[in-house]
Amino acid sequence: MTASIEYKGDLRCTAIHIQSGSSVETDAPTDNRGKGERFSPTDLTCVSLATCILTTMALKAGEMNIVLNGTTTDVTKHMLADPRRIGQIDVIVRFSPNLQLPEKDKAILERTGNNCPVAKSLHPDLKMNVIYEWR
Repeated sequence: MTASIEYKGDLRCTAIHIQSGSSVETDAPTDNRGKGERFSPTDLTCVSLATCILTTMALKAGEMNIVLNGTTTDVTKHMLADPRRIGQIDVIVRFSPNLQLPEKDKAILERTGNNCPVAKSLHPDLKMNVIYEWR
């Protein structure tokens, strides 16, 4: 088992990660009758994509003796209606200005990020815009 989740009422859930015991709470977003005081489940989908991109790139970078510390990501969710779902996720990956790499290495890392497990698990109708900013 990966997690145990309990509905707490008022459109809030608490998920406990079985291996570590760490927890995450979710709320329904304010545009869907929630309080919006925590990440929504669809927010977590977007965060999962962005962190998976960073993590898989960091794994590959490690194999290439490249350190990605200081790399940041911004993620934006765009919802659709009828049925309510995520229609588009925009991810911007910004690398440290101190990271100077040849184009070949950049291409390898970008390809790795684009093929992370979460990206490959999401529905093909979901539009994912991933921008890599090498400063």
